[in-house]
Amino acid sequence: MKDNTKDWDVIIKSDRKLWHFGFSELWRYRDLVFLFVRRDFVANYKQTVLGPLWHIIQPLLTTLTFTIIFGNIAGLSTDGSPKILFYLSGIIAWSYFSLGLTKTSTTFISNAHIFSKVYFPRLSVPISIVISNLISFGIQLLTFFGFLLYFILVENYSFNGNITIIFLPLLLILMAFLALGAGILVSSLTTKYRDISFLVGFGVQLMMYFSPVIFPLDTVEGKLKYLLLANPMTPIIEAFRYSLLGTGEFNWLHLSYSLVITLIMVLGGVIIFNKVERSFNDTV
Repeated sequence: MKDNTKDWDVIIKSDRKLWHFGFSELWRYRDLVFLFVRRDFVANYKQTVLGPLWHIIQPLLTTLTFTIIFGNIAGLSTDGSPKILFYLSGIIAWSYFSLGLTKTSTTFISNAHIFSKVYFPRLSVPISIVISNLISFGIQLLTFFGFLLYFILVENYSFNGNITIIFLPLLLILMAFLALGAGILVSSLTTKYRDISFLVGFGVQLMMYFSPVIFPLDTVEGKLKYLLLANPMTPIIEAFRYSLLGTGEFNWLHLSYSLVITLIMVLGGVIIFNKVERSFNDTV
């Protein structure tokens, strides 16, 4: 009997393993991923007057708000760093994670009309979101370095730079995969339990207050500190700030915990994502 599968370049099977990530397939569809990245970037600011400037305006407005409320009125410590640099560094890291999580958490619902009509690796959508957020992160990081240069040259800020800045790409990868894993996990669950989508926004905001975005971790002690460290973003933000400003801590043990949680999130997210993908058209 003739094997007809030899006549096809791509064969779509439904019996693949649940933990199948499909690296080779995603690489084959890399042009599509790039198109999704471009689509997300253009769509976000297509009908805005200021366009990509919002990448700078949004974190600056948040930084200004935090500086007034938490820095000036509440008088929270910033570990000796200028308030603007302290809050901006935390906001940049948190924004990249939170945007990646909230946007990927709607993958199935937002793209149901596409998923039901044409085949392509579904994971290319959340991956493209995480990549497109890198553009925003890069612009905000350059803004931070601009402010850092100003404080060094004009305000005579004593910059405590250190070698850990070379680990910034590693921290960025960790944030990206943590957001991706948590996002696709939530996205998969929301196909059946829509209530979760309403909790994501609130949960992300709540998580921010349980991370050292607003205050340095060393100002907290006891059980509350362990509670903050349970948030996998806490060690990452501390290390991120330590690499940029020299304040906070760069703790490999705490970062290892974040890495383990990230791996669990990604593996669990991919497994449930692949399982839901087979039947999501019946539930969405």
